[in-house]
Order: sequence, then structure tokens, then C-alpha cells
Amino acid sequence: MRIATWNVNSVKARLPNILGWIRESAPDVLLLQELKGETDTFPRLEFEALGYKAAVVGQKAYNGVAILSRHELYDIVDHLPGDETDSQARYVEATVQGVRIASLYAPNGNPVDSAKYPYKLDWMKRLTAQATRLLENEQAVVLGGDFNVIPAEDDVYDPKGWEQDALFRPETRAAFRALLHLGYTDAFRALHPHQKQAYTFWDYQAGAWARDNGLRIDHFLLSPEAVDRLKVIHIDRAPRGLDKASDHTPVVVELA
Repeated sequence: MRIATWNVNSVKARLPNILGWIRESAPDVLLLQELKGETDTFPRLEFEALGYKAAVVGQKAYNGVAILSRHELYDIVDHLPGDETDSQARYVEATVQGVRIASLYAPNGNPVDSAKYPYKLDWMKRLTAQATRLLENEQAVVLGGDFNVIPAEDDVYDPKGWEQDALFRPETRAAFRALLHLGYTDAFRALHPHQKQAYTFWDYQAGAWARDNGLRIDHFLLSPEAVDRLKVIHIDRAPRGLDKASDHTPVVVELA
């Protein structure tokens, strides 16, 4: 099973790029984030024409997540449990071919001296609680998406310059490690423990893409049952170099 994750930064604006990439890469499952559109406006017909079913949670102009699958989607969960007042479209979960898969878009959290940072940390706590519940089923679990977390210094072009950013603060990294301590594995680091400049995001500003000033913030976390099946994971940088590109690029994992 080939599973990809991609923060597309507006599915409407990137649709030609997304469809072209799907035709070339043919993932079994594609997790999308930052759709920036309501559920009813999601371009289902275009993806169905390529053979994909969709579980979508949209929101006008902001956020939004989806799971596209060549196979049936079962037992869909359309929000992250733990706070029924949270209306932000950041989480969708379903079972595909016996694998429980979540597409998630964690809050950015900046500026850290605003309410956005406590919300980010609370959201991560709720994610940890949900990840704990998923492990209880003893099935393969894949948590994929834009975590908005830089796990380590090797995952950012300028660690010193980012140390006070919400994506790299100690509290943020500790929240990410809490998921690993449950028994999940950072799939990329499992197979590429020492690779540097393995970035998934480059800002539109200051020539970040041309200078390779990037961050690794898009991740796959695998349960023990899933990591036993881990074959390959790679970052496909090519879409970031296209016209009208998202500021993120796809990450692809293959499970036996």
C-alpha cells in the first residue's frame, strides 16, 4: 500500500498539480491538508474520474483535510475527539484495507504569545489521546499529515533562528515526542536516521525554495503493526518546483 500526504495549500488553486501528480505517482491513498474550501465544494468528480473515493472535512477559506482512496473507506471519523466546541476542520480518519489512517493538519501556533499556542498544545494533547485509543485495537495505524512540528535540529535549515517559533519550541517538540513514547515511529527517521536537508516545506518568502531553506514538518507516524510493514518512505520534491506550487511537497510511504 502506497500512502502519500500533501498539504496542498488550497485544493482549488493546486488542482491541476494535484491531478497531474496522482496520474504520475498513483498512490493507493492520498492524504490532503489545507484544502481551504467547504466540504460541498471539494472537487470530488475530478478525483472520482481517477478512481478515488473521498472522505472530506472542509471549512470555508481555512484548514480542511481529506483522505482519497482507491479502496472503500470505512468507519469515518470527521473530527478530533476531546473538544466538541472545536469547529476547525483539522482531522479525518478512516479504515482502508484494514489499516486505520488519519489525515491531520495540526495548528501552527504562532504567535506564541497569543491564544493560538495554547490551542496548538491542547490539540496535540487530544491527538495523543486519540492515538492512544487507536493503539488499543492492535491494528496497523498510520497518522499522516502536516503536524506543524520540527522534531529536531536536523529538520530545519536554521535551528537557532527558529528556536522561539511555535513549530520548534521545546513544548511543541515534547508534544510530538509524547506520540513516539506511546509506541509510534517517525517513519522517515526510521529509514533515514541521519539524512539532513530532508525538507517538506519551503516558505514562499525570501527565496526559501531556491536556497533550500526548508523545514521537515509533514510526517508519517506508524503504530508497531504498521512499522513492521514499512518498506520505503521518500520526499518527492518535484511538485514544489512547479508553477503555482504549494509551499509543501508530498511525502510517500510504502507498506508491505
